[in-house]
Amino acid sequence: MRELKLGRRTFGEGDYAVMAILNRTPDSFYDAGSTFEFDAAMTAAAAAVANGADILDIGGVKAGDEGPEVTVDEEIERVVPFVEAVHAAHPELVLSVDTWRAEVAREAVAVGAELINDTWAGWDPGVEKVAADTGAGLVCSHTGGLAPRTIAEKAVYGDVVAEVAAELVERAEAAVEAGVRADGILIDPTHDFGKATHHSLELTRRLDELTGTGWPTLVALSRKDFVGETLDLPVDRRLNGTLAATAISAWNGARVFRAHDVSATREVLDMVASIKGHRPPKNPRRSL
Repeated sequence: MRELKLGRRTFGEGDYAVMAILNRTPDSFYDAGSTFEFDAAMTAAAAAVANGADILDIGGVKAGDEGPEVTVDEEIERVVPFVEAVHAAHPELVLSVDTWRAEVAREAVAVGAELINDTWAGWDPGVEKVAADTGAGLVCSHTGGLAPRTIAEKAVYGDVVAEVAAELVERAEAAVEAGVRADGILIDPTHDFGKATHHSLELTRRLDELTGTGWPTLVALSRKDFVGETLDLPVDRRLNGTLAATAISAWNGARVFRAHDVSATREVLDMVASIKGHRPPKNPRRSL
């Protein structure tokens, strides 16, 4: 199994990393802008660290198709000074920038970001070059060819898992050829993006086929529509479904888990790691 190196951290077999989500947006689908203001975002970053986050993923543009366009300059203003401040306050924390734009990625890496989470599958090829030039890690994602901030009208696959796995391996190998560090690459099947709910469920059920490629795998499951549609629940009631998908993904070999609910996710991953034998119980006493 490949080691994953991000900043000062190395994640090996059995090391499940929690990637806390922090949206510097006024219209996030989950928190409706509660971390848009700088001070509130800094407080949330400190809470994520206290609750067990290994990585903080900072984004300045809503992923969904609703809401106004955000210019490059506005995204930089939302993200870059914040990355710099968090890096100074929490130097042990791996910082990720959630962007599809090379200009934003380059400026964020310059002030402390160590991973570029390109959730729109290389829409801007310059993002890969930023990772190659700077030594930053890179998330290779799968979106079914969608442009940023769009939703597929009808997603059709023959075998969604085989097709996603093949494309992600191709993207990862191309990134290495372009000069990106092999030990800094993650693949992400990108649940919901370019996929119907039954596709995201199948990707979760057969995630071992993706992790079996040898590339460290990130899953972004947190309170997503496939959870909501499966259980017919609104965003604020999707935690239990998210945690079920998290446990199954961890069992199937995922390594990094993008999450809104850091403490709950950390506990689930620690339990899975202990069941798998990668982590001893914290306080074993019963019948000893």
